[in-house]
Amino acid sequence: MVTRKGGKKPPSGTAPARASSPVDELLSAAMERGDGSLETGRYLVTYKKGAAEQGPQTLSKKGMRVADAREYTMQAAAAESVGDADALWFPEIGVALVGGEAAQERGMSAKAAASDNSVESIDPEYFVFAQGSPSESLPGFSETTLENATSEYLRGFLSAAEAIARDLRRDVTPPQVEGAEKASEADATWGLNACRVLQSAQSGADIKVAVLDSGVDMGHPDLVGRLSAARTQSFVGQPVQDLHGHGTHCIGTACGPQSPEESKPRYGIGFQSTILAGKVLSNSGSSVGSSVLAGINWAIANGCQVISMSLGTPVGVQPYYTAAGQAALSRGLLIIAAAGNIGSNTDAPANSPTIMSVAWLNPNLSPNPFSNLGKIDIAGPGQDVFSTLPMPRRYGVLSGTSMATPHVAGCAALWAGSSPSLRGPSLWMKLQATARRLPFPGIRVGAGLVQAP
Repeated sequence: MVTRKGGKKPPSGTAPARASSPVDELLSAAMERGDGSLETGRYLVTYKKGAAEQGPQTLSKKGMRVADAREYTMQAAAAESVGDADALWFPEIGVALVGGEAAQERGMSAKAAASDNSVESIDPEYFVFAQGSPSESLPGFSETTLENATSEYLRGFLSAAEAIARDLRRDVTPPQVEGAEKASEADATWGLNACRVLQSAQSGADIKVAVLDSGVDMGHPDLVGRLSAARTQSFVGQPVQDLHGHGTHCIGTACGPQSPEESKPRYGIGFQSTILAGKVLSNSGSSVGSSVLAGINWAIANGCQVISMSLGTPVGVQPYYTAAGQAALSRGLLIIAAAGNIGSNTDAPANSPTIMSVAWLNPNLSPNPFSNLGKIDIAGPGQDVFSTLPMPRRYGVLSGTSMATPHVAGCAALWAGSSPSLRGPSLWMKLQATARRLPFPGIRVGAGLVQAP
């Protein structure tokens, strides 16, 4: 039987999760399981550096049917599409998703990983969330049902889901903006002014920015001509069209136009960057770790110099995210992720040492009290951020580390466009070296407020 970190084995009669199980099915099974964790019931196998190419072979030798992301166009492989395969291989990052049943039948465990020279670790897959109310994060459950639920698991699960869900729901009155930080609504949002975007001569031209989130509004007037079927992919079994809003908002900040429609203030940073929109969160704002890894694998395979992720799970450092971040850095790419919004330790994947974590600043350039702390690398504007939303709303104001992250990603695109030498680790160092220093501890704001070149 599989050794489960932090959880109990599934009760008899509960069907183990398959590699191809959709997110909604995994959520329902987790509630039935009642083990009090955020685990999906599947596993992620991380291979050691230099041994990653052995992954598919070692899994096949164990009698598993393995789907390889390289078999898909542009490596856009979603777990839901692997059919009866037992595992899905992500070659760019050296990680495999393995179904719970396949893992159980072969005795895969943390102990077994220690005896395998090619395997770094075997870890549970966790659920991932963006924002919204608990009923939005858990599709199929009404608020009344959730409030009346009595199981320990449901309470624990909803507590964690609600914590991450606070991203955009908080009604917080921002402090007054003072002096040079006061936004001129005729020119740009307060965030772009604080990051000195309008003073930059860079546009992000020829730089690919992948935003891995809830998709994008394909028909948004401000993004017309910058989205294509080849550069928009879904990894959650739903069309890439964003019915949630989170992804469209983040894309607007990172890559929105220089001159928006309707004479709105400028809100976008990398206005000539190439947008790749990966839908790794469902329309309910929920997802699983393998969907995020699938999106990262796709972004790396397609040479995205900047990868922005406004999502997370309140768990410790996960080896598979660390491997993904290292794979990106070694190829001259940079993954930037939101630290989270519960005023606690930085969430995964942002807590990985190979992924740049972003804190949330208010308009007076102080860290928001709900912004997570600890492993923080840099900070960005996150309070009352104006950007795109799916039509017919068109625009809206949201808050959180989710909104701070695309500010950093957009500025990263500008820096990357300023010099071909600024890639991966050097881009990371440049962002930190040029950040505006703030009078707060590094565990709250990292190097400080991100600045455009």
